[in-house]
Amino acid sequence: MRKPVIAGNWKMFKLIADAVETALELKPKVANANDREIVIAPVFTALRTVSDRVDGSNIRIAAQDCAVQNEFGAHTGEVSPDMLRDAGCTHVIIGHSERRQFYGETDSSVNKKTKAALSAGLVAIVCVGESLAEREAGNAETVVKSQLESGLSGLTVADMERIIIAYEPVWAIGTGKTATPEQAQDMHAAVRKTIAESHGSGVADKVRILYGGSVKPDNIVVLMSQPDVDGALVGGASLDAESFSRIVNFDRTS
Repeated sequence: MRKPVIAGNWKMFKLIADAVETALELKPKVANANDREIVIAPVFTALRTVSDRVDGSNIRIAAQDCAVQNEFGAHTGEVSPDMLRDAGCTHVIIGHSERRQFYGETDSSVNKKTKAALSAGLVAIVCVGESLAEREAGNAETVVKSQLESGLSGLTVADMERIIIAYEPVWAIGTGKTATPEQAQDMHAAVRKTIAESHGSGVADKVRILYGGSVKPDNIVVLMSQPDVDGALVGGASLDAESFSRIVNFDRTS
């Protein structure tokens, strides 16, 4: 059975003190959730401090982006995967729809960042997803398949052991809309099929695929009841320790 992953993307929220306060409030609330992987992604400036404060717990730290380069150099404003590892990260989110939509992220840069992250020993949470226009045009699976094929190009079977895929329909992020459980399952199954075609069914069966898009405590159970949904990439609901802990602690038997 694939171990569920519940990841909280804090986006551009929380100064360092607030990030620490939320992390410390979260720690005891999820301390017994050892049958699932828990990840939080603070802003760059809070990574080291939050990492230090949750050290020894079952909470892992992710960055929200990384550079395509993993060597020192004249790359003003960039943060390399090695630097993220040095700051206490175990994971990094790559290709989030907001990076694609507003900051020029491409499938090519996602691929380069993923390879750089893996070279630093990080787990890469690679995001894919279609816009509302693409879904309404009937192109959702084609778009996601293309993003996967490009983003994972050149990765070995061993590399795929440190890849997590996050399917986030762009139309459901921060809108309050959520894909139906059936829509989520259909796309997750398509993602797994694409990975099977590129890396084999053995790899596809092991890769964890998260759903992201207005995940809340009241819809996590029904989403997690789908056979190919292995967790969630949570946005707004992860900013509050109480609501995020309720998502983390979802009852798998419900």
